Amino acid sequence: MAFRQATIAVRSGLNNDEQYGCVVSPITLSTTYNFYDLNIPRLYDYSRRRNPTRDVVQKTLADLECGVGAIITSSGMSAIHLLCTVFLTPGDLVIAPHDCYGGSYRLLSSLSERKFCRVQFVNQTDKNALTTALSAHPKLIFIETPSNPLLRVADILDICSIAHEAKSICVVDNTIMSPVLQQPLLLGADLVVHSCTKYLNGHSDVVAGAIVAKDVDLVEKILWWGNTLGVTGGAFDSYQLLRGIRTLFPRINQQQSNAQSILTFLQNKKNNLQIRNIFYPGLTTNLGYSIACKQQKGFGAMLSFELNGDKVMLRQFLSSLKLFTLAESFGGVESLISHPATMTHACISEEARNYAGISDMLLRLSVGIEDSEDLIDDLDRAFREINY
Repeated sequence: MAFRQATIAVRSGLNNDEQYGCVVSPITLSTTYNFYDLNIPRLYDYSRRRNPTRDVVQKTLADLECGVGAIITSSGMSAIHLLCTVFLTPGDLVIAPHDCYGGSYRLLSSLSERKFCRVQFVNQTDKNALTTALSAHPKLIFIETPSNPLLRVADILDICSIAHEAKSICVVDNTIMSPVLQQPLLLGADLVVHSCTKYLNGHSDVVAGAIVAKDVDLVEKILWWGNTLGVTGGAFDSYQLLRGIRTLFPRINQQQSNAQSILTFLQNKKNNLQIRNIFYPGLTTNLGYSIACKQQKGFGAMLSFELNGDKVMLRQFLSSLKLFTLAESFGGVESLISHPATMTHACISEEARNYAGISDMLLRLSVGIEDSEDLIDDLDRAFREINY
């Protein structure tokens, strides 16, 4: 039977234990497995290469993203590094977003500095700039949509179409949307990458990454290199990740609903000149709004805004919050607020931040599943504490 996504998230891997009849898939912590005989291994021989618990969550993610296979890695960054190792050789060109996550920017620029590859950071919402960059025939194009932290939306279908004409491999970072709200493989992408630490796990207690592919050959290459490099995820982390995925759909639905309530509140603050700009894919003024309506099933639970003030006011605002915790990461059941310039994007130069549009007054909200009225009251109290 072909099940819908929400059912897959809940049911994948259940009732597969033939020894005891466990409803929930058990954790297999063994690192090694005995052979039937000399040179006759079992399906599993060593857990770095393959593990039963990791296999369950890998299949779940592949099914949710409509791929043919997946790999779970030790982190989202190790997943991106693995992709670079698998597909790039010295001299190969990578096209990446100019406004991507700071960790991705740091990794790609550092690899470029060491001559591992070449990288060009491009405004992927500018079709002319993108077409010019693709004329150089990059080996890999990395797409992050919506972008972090400005939530700009890039056209996956259009970019992949142009990139494939240039024989490029298309990778989409789907961390912010998750397969609940966006399925890049159905829009032409070859590979999807996730920081599973975020929405997929949803409880801020696991660091993990994932790559999902729509082609068997790509999956086999990634799995081989994942084992060779030793970046595959552990059994316990895989179990916790799978447990988080069970509630992925209701969590995101609630978080998105809360975010939209907060958006209305922030728009009122903008009208009162307490906020300069708001960034959210569901705003008609947001870059790529029409594309988001086409390729996304919703607008997500993250939004950013620029406070109208100075750094003293920024500090007053942040110190007044009680429910929004000042912390990096996003996607958990708890609400977080971050200051990209000094946190997630502190690793890139001020010049690069300015080029991306990341100002010192920008704040990013990761909206959780708390009562939306309590979250709004928390923000409202913080705004009232500012000495204008």
